[in-house]
Formats: sequence, structure tokens, C-alpha cells
Amino acid sequence: MSLVEVHNISKRFGETQAVDNLSFEVRPGEIFGLLGPNGAGKTTSIRMILDIFKPDSGEINIFGGKMEEEKKKLVGYLPEERGLYQDIPLQRCLTFLAALKGMSETEIAPRLNEYLEQFDLLEARDKKVKELSKGMQQKAQLITTLIHDPQLVIIDEPFTSLDPVNTEMVKDMLEAKRNEGKAIIMSTHQMNQVEELCDRILLIDHGKRVLYGTLKEIQQSFASQDVMVTPLVDLPESIEGVREIRKTNGRYRLVLEKHAKPNLVLKNLINNGTDLVEFEIAVPPLNEIFIQVVKKQDRGGNG
Repeated sequence: MSLVEVHNISKRFGETQAVDNLSFEVRPGEIFGLLGPNGAGKTTSIRMILDIFKPDSGEINIFGGKMEEEKKKLVGYLPEERGLYQDIPLQRCLTFLAALKGMSETEIAPRLNEYLEQFDLLEARDKKVKELSKGMQQKAQLITTLIHDPQLVIIDEPFTSLDPVNTEMVKDMLEAKRNEGKAIIMSTHQMNQVEELCDRILLIDHGKRVLYGTLKEIQQSFASQDVMVTPLVDLPESIEGVREIRKTNGRYRLVLEKHAKPNLVLKNLINNGTDLVEFEIAVPPLNEIFIQVVKKQDRGGNG
């Protein structure tokens, strides 16, 4: 059963149609990428899931029914606009925010200590939040999001201000939560993180769904007839069926002639005695797909 079910929701603010007949679902045990350019309707969609906004039409079911106050304690939300109390010590701030999620003091203390140690914030626990760096505040905000062990985690730009070491730590933590069966909705503009983490993605633009499915499905739908090869030695200058050969970092992209087939190119390479480590149909990176689809939508929207 899906943990979040969104059916044909729409939301308008004055003359702006923020979300337009949008449907998707989020399952337990997956990281779901919610993507789109600025102003696409991502944040509005998240706020409707959280019952901050009511949809003008459509329906949202969460944990099998309508959102209720008790269900909100099962959700961890990291908004893009951060919300820590700046003038109190970090430990006091995090303790207070955990209590708002229904945790008792006896539950909070050991779990908070564990998270502070994991995020390398133990020595900063008595400092005022405003005295912490942006990266440290980001880690503190993540603790607030996860400390009550939510079943649904919604995170908006989770890697902001994090260095590479802390980015890897957060990625490992999100993967661990997924493996525990949690559902995670991640909104970010960092396509490389989406490619590494997300099981399925939804790309919205102008409030509408334009791409939806697994990363593999989406990439395959945009795949060309070109192939990527990694040979043990340099390729011959000319290969039957190949119009152009491009070399990048030890790999070759073979741009095929119009009616050439990848399997015949592979056969030709083998017949020529070329030993290959890798041979695969070229698929575009998600960032390239994102740009291509959004530009196409913008051209369509402008007539």
C-alpha cells in the first residue's frame, strides 16, 4: 500500500495556477524525488500533503486516510526555509522541537545525544544556534527532522551548506532510513544526488506532471541509438555503422549512422578484434533530461 496518495490535486493563488491536476504516490521503503524548476509547484504540493494548504480540488490520503494531528507526529519535515530558534543553546532548541513531536524527556536525551555525536555537534551543544555555521545549522535541522523516527520524511534541499564529508553521511543516513521501510520525499536541484539516491522521480513544471517513474525508465525513454564503449586499446579510426567517435575520460561515445543498429556495431568491433570492457546504450544524465524537458515545456507554454 502506498503511504502517500495524491489524486488530481489543484491549487490556485489569484491568477497563478500553482498546481494543476497533479497525481502521484509514495511508497514505504523508497526515496522519491520531487523535482522541478523554481516556481514549478513543488513546495505548494508538499504543503498540501502536510495539510498546511488545502487543495482547491482533488484528494490526498496519507497513512491510509486524511491527514490528522496525530499523523503529523509520524512526519519529519525539513523545509527549505530553516526554522531554528537562534537565541537559545542548540541542545535546548533541539530538545524543545523534539518535545513538540510528542517525545518525552527520557526518550529525547539519549537519542539526541546519539544524533549530536553522529553529526559531530556534541561540542557545540551549549552554543547559541546563531553562533553556529550554516553547515552546522543544517545538520541541526536534519536532527530535528529525524529525531522522532518519522515514518514519512519530507526534505527540501537537504544538502545545502554541507561539505562533501557531511553530504556523504546524510546520504548514508537517508539510505538507512529507506532500508528501514521509511518513505522519503526529497526535493532538490542537485541532479547527481537524485541519480544516486532516488528510486522513483516526479518532475513537475507549471504545476503539471511531465515525467514520472523510475530513473531507469525515464533515462531509457530518452536514450538515443548511440552507444558507450570502454575498450582495452584505442578504437580504430573508422567503424562500420558509426558516424562519429567522441572520446571522454577513457570512454568512447559512438554516434551511429541513421539506420545502424547497436548490436551490429558490437559485432563489427568484435570481428575487428577490439577487446571491450564495457558496451552499453548511451543514456543521458538526469540533468540533461531535466533541462531538455523544462525547455520544451517553456516553448509550449509560450505558444
